[in-house]
Amino acid sequence: MPNLFQLTDTRPLVDCAMGRLPADLVIRNGRWVCVQTGEIIPNTDIAILAGRVAYVGPDASHTLGESTQILEAGERYLVPGLLDAHMHVESGMLTVTEFVRAVLPHGTTGMFIDPHEIANVFGLPGVRLMVDEALIQPIHVFVQMPSCVPSAPGLETSGAVIGVEEVAEALSWQGIIGLGEMMNFPAVVNGDPSIHAELTATRLSGKIIGGHFPMHNQSRIFNGYAAGGAMDDHEGTSREDAVARARQGMRVMMRYGSAWHDVAEQVRAVTEDGMDPRMFLLCTDDSHSGTSISEGHMDWVVRFAISQGLPPVQAIQMATINTAEHFGVSREMGMIAPGRYADILLVDNLEHFNVEVVVAKGLLAAENGRLRLFFNSPQRPDWVTHSVKLPKPVTADDFRLKTSIYPVVNANVIGIIENQAPTRHLNMELPVHDGEVHPDLLQDVAKLALIDRHHGTGEIKLGFVHGFGFTESCAVASTVAHDSHHLLVVGTDEDNMAIAANRIAECGGGQVVVRNKQVIGKVELPVGGLMSDQPAMVVAQQVEEVLQGFRDCGCSLNNPNMQLSLLALVVIPELRISNQGLVDVTQFKIIPTLES
Repeated sequence: MPNLFQLTDTRPLVDCAMGRLPADLVIRNGRWVCVQTGEIIPNTDIAILAGRVAYVGPDASHTLGESTQILEAGERYLVPGLLDAHMHVESGMLTVTEFVRAVLPHGTTGMFIDPHEIANVFGLPGVRLMVDEALIQPIHVFVQMPSCVPSAPGLETSGAVIGVEEVAEALSWQGIIGLGEMMNFPAVVNGDPSIHAELTATRLSGKIIGGHFPMHNQSRIFNGYAAGGAMDDHEGTSREDAVARARQGMRVMMRYGSAWHDVAEQVRAVTEDGMDPRMFLLCTDDSHSGTSISEGHMDWVVRFAISQGLPPVQAIQMATINTAEHFGVSREMGMIAPGRYADILLVDNLEHFNVEVVVAKGLLAAENGRLRLFFNSPQRPDWVTHSVKLPKPVTADDFRLKTSIYPVVNANVIGIIENQAPTRHLNMELPVHDGEVHPDLLQDVAKLALIDRHHGTGEIKLGFVHGFGFTESCAVASTVAHDSHHLLVVGTDEDNMAIAANRIAECGGGQVVVRNKQVIGKVELPVGGLMSDQPAMVVAQQVEEVLQGFRDCGCSLNNPNMQLSLLALVVIPELRISNQGLVDVTQFKIIPTLES
């Protein structure tokens, strides 16, 4: 991180605190939200020098000089900058720079990101790109080295492979804070040597091991996974999940993002069971550009947590000091205190949590939702825009599923669960006409296809999905398809599916909605097929066109594009699709789409 841990001489801060050296910026007369003690202290001043807090107390007038900038708090609350404990920048469809530009006005001054999306496309060079861009941001962007690329070996083939050597190399890089979410929990509990080598390398480096345990039973498997060293988990969805993780010494990361809303249930472990709130963190995992523009980022999460009965100071602790202590950076951030970076928000009302002013690393960064900082856009190599590799255009015939069974056939169908990452494994009867299995709009079943976009094989796997609610002749295609990020297509007929897939290939990646053979929504994501090179406002408008396209096709899901993107996520139960076929995640095996 730029300037991180580079405070080699504390004498200037001491001189400022003592009044011997003028401050660069003084914030006067605020109500200090002291997260380290749980207090709110009125009539507080803060003196800032060289991006760090030099003095915090009742009167900083002794630190004023001729060139000192003064910011009147006017009794507004002084809140530490907010930290997102777990997220993937790529899921926002923005580059690191544009993501920071979008969330900084909302009070996010630190993010802990796992770039396993781009790692699945480009491998270690893709991670290096993200790390280098993170290092030049005006806020703290920490990177966790992706641990599972591919996420489930043997069940999918990604665009690249990352192993122990790559992990060990990356752990030595500046800006790497730890190991990304360990999704391959079967390998952990079964003692896989390569996975445990990654865990050991991280432990020996003194860095954080990120967790990912999506199963809801608290059996011996869960205990074995915890013994492997995972220090946090964001996959819990229930009160019981939260309790179990906290008791095993894992920080409970409660996510509230564009599509996954897991705070309300898990926070009951604190509000009703009385568990220690310092074991709980808040995160987004993930937030797309439309949400950042219309709702907010970590400020939105904090507001929601407060609405669920958390005292405001506890909710703020879960987005500041708790996160900083977990990742071992509380000497640098997560609280307003001497020596820490001056990441400070001016908030008018804690319950409504409207962020009016953002100070990041001692600089006035945003006021009333508008940026005050200038950003440099990094140059990227040409290869990042050439990631969709289809040997030839697809046709409607490529999406036809033949069978000799008549008039109906039993099919294994992926069932979407609104606002949650898990899916259901459904068994449904689908109609057969002219030797082909067709989608069934009356049962809300659409056809699903996954096309290899990494290796140029043109291989296509077919399945079915329930829950989109399509009522029109339509299709949606996306190269955002966690975690291997092949080309996913869902639709009600094969002609529209072919059009959608080919349009995606033409623009180098993104999401496209086609209705009655006409494109009605599109967001282009040329950077790895995952990210746009445009500002957040532009991407948000394009994403809204895609979401409106879903609605025009009859879909009423909240953020259905994100629901679509997880249909290939073969590390979360119950049923998914990969380039190997239909994956039963509860049994970790490939199963047929059609039952004989």
